[in-house]
Amino acid sequence: MTEAKYDVLGIGNAIFDVLVQTDEGFLAAHGMTKGGMALIDEARALSIYRDMGPATEMSGGSAANTIVGVANLGARAAYVGKIKDDQIGRLYMHDIRAAGVAFETTPASDGPATGCSYILVTPDGERTMNTYLGAAQDLTPSDIDAAQIAASAIIYLEGYLWDPKSAKEAFVKASTIAHDAGREVALTLSDSFCVDRYRDEFLDLMRRGTADLVFANEAELHSLYQTSDFDTALKQLRTDAKVGVVTRSEKGCVVVSKDGVIAVPAFPIEKMVDTTGAGDLFAAGFLFGLVRGAGFEAAGRLGALAAAEVIQHIGARPQTSLKQLAQQNGLPV
Repeated sequence: MTEAKYDVLGIGNAIFDVLVQTDEGFLAAHGMTKGGMALIDEARALSIYRDMGPATEMSGGSAANTIVGVANLGARAAYVGKIKDDQIGRLYMHDIRAAGVAFETTPASDGPATGCSYILVTPDGERTMNTYLGAAQDLTPSDIDAAQIAASAIIYLEGYLWDPKSAKEAFVKASTIAHDAGREVALTLSDSFCVDRYRDEFLDLMRRGTADLVFANEAELHSLYQTSDFDTALKQLRTDAKVGVVTRSEKGCVVVSKDGVIAVPAFPIEKMVDTTGAGDLFAAGFLFGLVRGAGFEAAGRLGALAAAEVIQHIGARPQTSLKQLAQQNGLPV
């Protein structure tokens, strides 16, 4: 097998994040369910934006956040996601490349605008998301560069991509190319609502080996197996997935594989500010650990470290060097 050009390549919905600190009153006035993720149209996106206060803006999307984290740790990272050739699309492209990520997807010249997510953070650190998918949904198999996929050690796929048919086909195409090249494929289940819609298909991806490694949080795991009993669900995950990683917020994470079950504690934090990107950055640390051959326990600790950094400030991007933090804590980089 040829040496990889990239350590991790992510494929996901390219969404420009607009983050604002707000209060419960704003959520109520706009009929939002606190802590939820709602898909909105362009008109609602404009009305929320009009009423919002000053915001922090950056390129985002779940897999993109993970890939930026991977780059921040010092690995070679690439991203595939669809934007439009508009003002926000150009901002997106510049921002993700500035973070050290290779981004070569051709922007759409027509069709819907570049996707945006309005993320409202209340004083308790909870995030409420309103997402306009826009151009992100128009990812097709033609956007998948076979040579780039085959040259990436791990392909990381976002469960949110399972909604549009053409993106689903792009997803399967990438997995097939990766496996033919002897590479690994990781999948994040993304959202318990996503799991509710595609439970059987996600289970099929795991059981057929389309995905070698699956990331889920507790809510997604319970949704996947339709049980409120954690141990029952975990046991089933161990049967269905080659490797399964379940994040449990302040309880840390659990890694299951045929070799056993490993529990890794969460990293201590001073103050929780914003949970946006916690799971995304956990995945970044874990994938980085795998690429470095560090083993599941050290990978889990790297994931916990990256998640702890990101929840202590606004936004889903590291504000301090994760590589330096890992070195300071004696973790492999």
